[in-house]
Amino acid sequence: MRPRVVLGFSGGVDSAVTAKLLTMQGWNVHCVYLETGSDEGEYARESAERMGLPFKLIDARAALEREVCEPFEAAYLAGATPSPCVLCNRRVKLKLLCGAADALGIERIATGHYAAARAGALFRGRPENDQSYMLCLVSRDQARRLVLPLGGYVKREVRALAADFGLMQAEKPDSMEICFIKDGDFAAWIEARGHAPGDGALIYKGERVGTHGGVHRYTLGQRRGLGFAAGRRVFVSEIRPETNEVVLSDGDGLYLERIRTGEANWLIEPPRWDFRCLVRVRHSRELNPATARARSDGGLDIVFDKPVRAPCPGQAAALYAGDMLIAGGIID
Repeated sequence: MRPRVVLGFSGGVDSAVTAKLLTMQGWNVHCVYLETGSDEGEYARESAERMGLPFKLIDARAALEREVCEPFEAAYLAGATPSPCVLCNRRVKLKLLCGAADALGIERIATGHYAAARAGALFRGRPENDQSYMLCLVSRDQARRLVLPLGGYVKREVRALAADFGLMQAEKPDSMEICFIKDGDFAAWIEARGHAPGDGALIYKGERVGTHGGVHRYTLGQRRGLGFAAGRRVFVSEIRPETNEVVLSDGDGLYLERIRTGEANWLIEPPRWDFRCLVRVRHSRELNPATARARSDGGLDIVFDKPVRAPCPGQAAALYAGDMLIAGGIID
C-alpha cells in the first residue's frame, strides 16, 4: 500500500510539480487548497482533477485574518516590518494541512517550498530560490511531518519539469508575494481597512524637512520613494508611530552588530551555552555569521561578526547550523 500525504495545493506551478514528483516517488497524494481570497480554487480543482488526484477546498480566510492580517496591520502601524508568510506557515497553512491530514488519518503533509526535509529536520534549499527562512517558526511536530520535494530544485528547473510533464501550469505566472494583498501595495491595503494614521513629519537632523503619508508607508533602511526630502539622498533610520514621525539620516545607525528576538522557536534542543550559527534577517540569500545565546525569558541575543544592514523589528531572524534550520524568532 502506497504511503499517503496531504499536499498544500494552490494550483500553481510549484504545487503542481510537487504533486507530480510525489506521485512518481510512490505517494498517494491528497490535494488541499486553502482559500485565502485569491479565488483560484476552481482552477486548482480542475488542475487536481486533470492529474487524477483527490481534492478538497478549505476556507482559510477567517484564520488568515485573525492570525496574519490583523497582526500584519498592527505591526506596520507600530513602525515594525512584519513577515506575514513566516507567521502564516505555522499559524494557518501548516496548521490547517495537519488538521486535514488528521481527519483523513494521514501522517505526512507536503508543500511546494524550496527547502529540504530529512529525518524530521529542515534544511536550506539551493541559494537561488531557498525558502527555508519562511519555515523558521513552524513547530517541531509540523517539521517532523513535512515532505518537501522541491528542495533540490530552482524555479527554472521546476518550470522545465512542468513542461516535460505536460502540466498546464508550465507558463502560469508566479503567485503574489503576499496572497492577501493582490496588487502588492500593502500601504493602500492598510488604508482601505480604515486604520491608517494620515500625514506626518519627515525629520532630518532634528528639523522637519517635509511631510509623509503615514508611518505605515515606511520601513527601516528604506531609500526609495524619499527623493531628496532633506536636500540629499537619505535613508529611513527611525519610525516613531506615537508621533507619526519618520526620521531620516545619511545612513547613521542602519548597521547593527547585535539584535534581540522575542521567544525563540526551536527546531532542535536549545543549546545551554553561547553557540555559533548563521543568521538570516530577511528573505534573501544573505547569511550572517554570528554568536547567539538563549535568554532566560525565552528570547535570543544575537551578536554578528560584522554589522548587518537594517535588521527591522517585526522581521523574523532564522538561525542555521550549516544548512540545517535550527531556530527562529521575531526581532524586537
